[in-house]
Parts: sequence; structure tokens; C-alpha cells
Amino acid sequence: MNSIKNLERLQKLHQLIEQETTGTPKELARRLHVSERLVYNLIEQFKEYDANICFDRSRKTYYYSDDFQFNVSISVSVVSNNEMIKILDGI
Repeated sequence: MNSIKNLERLQKLHQLIEQETTGTPKELARRLHVSERLVYNLIEQFKEYDANICFDRSRKTYYYSDDFQFNVSISVSVVSNNEMIKILDGI
């Protein structure tokens, strides 16, 4: 579940950076409902994905200095107990 939560945070952060409406790190932490330290960690994750992220002090926002795309796609399937028994029995 933590991985999904992290992806949701990254997706929200990406949207805010694209829109150049992040605010300061402290404001961003409040918006994402996380600690300021985690904001820095999330930004570091993007940098590990080769995102060029800068902070504009006059506008008080993070922005991408180069094009960067981040897409999240999650698929969940639920298998009933009877279906699982058929799969395990090879039926």
C-alpha cells in the first residue's frame, strides 16, 4: 500500500510542478499532507528519473527546466475464492 501512496504523491507533485504552482517546500508539504523532508525525497526521486527540477525563488515554485513526462497506471483485479480454487486445481 505504501508504494501506491507514494505513486499518488508523485503524480500529484508532478501535476503541481507542471502547472508551476507548488509554492514553497513548506507550502507544498501542507498541500500533499506530508513532511517537508518527504517533499525533498519525492523531488529527489524525480531527479533520479532524470527530471530537471528547479526552484524559482521569485515565483516560489518548482518547475521543470526541460520536458518531463510522468505517467502512472495501476490495474487491480479481484479474484473470488471459487475462481482461485479453479485456478489452483487446474480446472
